[in-house]
Amino acid sequence: MIDQDFNFHDLFILDLANNHQGSVEHGLGIIQSTAEVIKRHQVRAAIKFQFRQLDTFIHTDHQSNSELKYIQRFQSTRLDQTQFQTLLNEVWAQGLLAMCTPFDEESVNIAVDMGFNVLKVASCSAKDWPLLEEIAGAGPPVVCSTGGLTLEDIDNVVSFFQHRAVQFALMHCVSVYPTPDPLMNLNQIQMLRNRYPNIPIGWSTHENPGDTVPVQIAVALGARLFERHIGLETETIKLNAYSSTSQQVDTWLEAYHRAKELCGSKTRPPASEVEQSSLDGLRRGVFAKRSIKKGRELTRDLVYFAMPYVEGQMESGAWKEGYTAVQDMTPDQPVMRDAVEITLNQGLVTLKQAIHEVKALLNEANIQLGSEFKVEYSHHYGLENFRQTGAVLIECINREYCKKLVIQLPGQRHPSHYHARKEETFQILFGILHVNIDGYPRILHPGETILILPGVWHSFWTDTGVVFEEVSTTHYNNDSFYADKRINKLQRSERKTMVDHWGRFQIAQQPAAEKAPEVPLPDPHAQ
Repeated sequence: MIDQDFNFHDLFILDLANNHQGSVEHGLGIIQSTAEVIKRHQVRAAIKFQFRQLDTFIHTDHQSNSELKYIQRFQSTRLDQTQFQTLLNEVWAQGLLAMCTPFDEESVNIAVDMGFNVLKVASCSAKDWPLLEEIAGAGPPVVCSTGGLTLEDIDNVVSFFQHRAVQFALMHCVSVYPTPDPLMNLNQIQMLRNRYPNIPIGWSTHENPGDTVPVQIAVALGARLFERHIGLETETIKLNAYSSTSQQVDTWLEAYHRAKELCGSKTRPPASEVEQSSLDGLRRGVFAKRSIKKGRELTRDLVYFAMPYVEGQMESGAWKEGYTAVQDMTPDQPVMRDAVEITLNQGLVTLKQAIHEVKALLNEANIQLGSEFKVEYSHHYGLENFRQTGAVLIECINREYCKKLVIQLPGQRHPSHYHARKEETFQILFGILHVNIDGYPRILHPGETILILPGVWHSFWTDTGVVFEEVSTTHYNNDSFYADKRINKLQRSERKTMVDHWGRFQIAQQPAAEKAPEVPLPDPHAQ
């Protein structure tokens, strides 16, 4: 993946285009009024210029008296480089970034010489390979719009820029001015994010500037940069149907901020105090149905569930047979959490809870399993410590060659060990894996691999949660030798639980493999 030094995220591109009307004074007014809005909203923004060297860009037959509306527009709003420099200086004076869309090769070089921060590829230029070659070799980061392109076209552009180590972002764009609702196709944002997960994806918009719903949907779909046309109306100058006044930009940014707030966190947040209070007021608690003596095991016929729930009480969702009363209880008394102790097999409870997390991690990684597979739960220091030390291994193939999926939950570690017979390669599919190979630390990201030869000490752990493939020679039982000799003294069945599929019914029938060695867990920072 290309290292993206330029931060495209939450960048607002405000396109001056030809709305300066060929007047430096009017262009300065647009920049200054827009800058006030940007400062008020405290966002990163770039004012975008459009460069065309009209003497060569337009065919000689159309240099004068052309009936084509675009050529008439370009010629009637012509500015020279000195005039553009005045506008550019004002952009920088206002603390904004400067972006330029060059429509010909000469304009690329002029934009670079003038010091523009970012170059833009317009949708109409995204298949103009002579121009793309010039832009790719220019140096500045690039934003490329995709209006009207096929997926094959976009794939070509992505590969082109990646091969040339260009820092770039893609923009979903519809080149219809203004864009009607049926043509918005905002789901393309999510499609582009899925297809190019390491490339920033944005939304270049041409809808009615008074409509703020599209930008909010774009935020929710994961757009990370945004573009629209800007201008300034006067008594004699009126804007087209897709350019925004500074007041409309202000409303647009307010809608963006509200959408960000509404979307909230991408990680699951804890319940707020208000939400927790609301839930507590509606949930059921566990109550004693009859007198219960201290030391008695609680069974379903001894309790009932009812509201209101009181603070500190066992809730109905936590009920399982296997609790023991540690104090006497009278009929209809709330069963408080500190009035019972767990006599369940806590190791199996820990394992079952971890299985739910492992399944969720595979879902998040979009990894599908068939209906037939074997699962090995490695718990080197006992099932009750599985959440801290261990891994889940899913055996896919074990012949002359072997393939397994290895899953670790956030914070899980696998102790240092080696294999006498097996050579293996890890390839990361999801998350980040820390590996220590004979004392040399490595950090592996998705797609990266590492070879581990027989006899080489290695340990691994993850802070994020990780899924990786282990491709190896044939796996043999009892071919793992641990630096912690206490693990080596365990029977294999004491440090592993083996089941078919997820072991829905097998786990409860497992022998007491959860019994941990009578030793403390090792210091996680010692490796």
